[in-house]
Amino acid sequence: MSRESRFLAEEVIPELLGRLCATSRVFAPVRASKTVVAMRAYKDGSPLALDRLADLSLKEILLPQTERLLTYQYKKNLEDLARTDLEVREILEAPATLVFGARPCDARAITLMDAVFTGGQWEDPYYVARREATTVVSILCADPAETCFCSSVGGDPAGREGADVVLTPVTGGYVAEAVTAKGDALLGDEVFAPAADKAGEAEEVREKMNLKVEVDLDDMPSHLSELFDSNFWEKVTAKCISCGACTFLCPTCYCFNITDEGAGLEGERIRTWDSCMFYHYTLEASGHNPRPTKAERYRNRIGHKFDYMPSRYDGQYGCTGCGRCIRGCPVSLDIRQVLREAKTRA
Repeated sequence: MSRESRFLAEEVIPELLGRLCATSRVFAPVRASKTVVAMRAYKDGSPLALDRLADLSLKEILLPQTERLLTYQYKKNLEDLARTDLEVREILEAPATLVFGARPCDARAITLMDAVFTGGQWEDPYYVARREATTVVSILCADPAETCFCSSVGGDPAGREGADVVLTPVTGGYVAEAVTAKGDALLGDEVFAPAADKAGEAEEVREKMNLKVEVDLDDMPSHLSELFDSNFWEKVTAKCISCGACTFLCPTCYCFNITDEGAGLEGERIRTWDSCMFYHYTLEASGHNPRPTKAERYRNRIGHKFDYMPSRYDGQYGCTGCGRCIRGCPVSLDIRQVLREAKTRA
């Protein structure tokens, strides 16, 4: 497998993406408005925004916000009228997909989603099929945003986890390096040129990529356990409005709900995102809710990411430090500050 670096000139990127659109779904950071950058399906002429982290992550590409899992239909058995047959048709669509311009935190988030949906006792066939059909090209972070804290949770602005190709920004474009066999196949495209004269510059750029550790997570699970019954959670969530933006923007929040929507003798089973910050998330059929307050719900959110997840998945935090929950929170609830206070209060 070749690992020779190649050069991708900035001006040929639209040509590359346009050609790939003929055989794959192509997603890239696109300016959805003057202020919002989202991972959207690329079309010729789409205004690319490769200079910063997208406001919306690539999570929906692998785990759609709403998806049909199957359809069903009841039919009378004409040979035995006392019986009714049930016909079920699985809907599993996984077209070839290219994600271009992800950041290392989003690519790394995929590895955590992999642990949840492809590891353990059960696999999610819908996620697995889309994951296998997806190639990820990430751009290393030469200038992380002020709200980024990937180094605090084990990440790296120059990280390669979850990516098939990594791009290092250099003068006039990017130095591209394949990480996987999928990446090698992509770098075989004619738009990639030899990178010999850019390799030194790329190395210098990577050497300068660093992000100080802002949050000390050492022994965090035990600190959170000590605070379980504390009024600490009422204090830090006083301004929270339970909107759920933090969970929907998060690249690693994966909670979902499944409902059957029927009409007459037929219907469909639908999976939709859910949020642990919503009151109805844990509401039981009896009317009882074990987490009725926003303080208890936020405690669960933090506990899940920094206690339960590392305990279950080989020390991996359920957070990649992308900072979207900080930037997107309408009341500016900062998860970094919550973790700092949790450490000092416990």
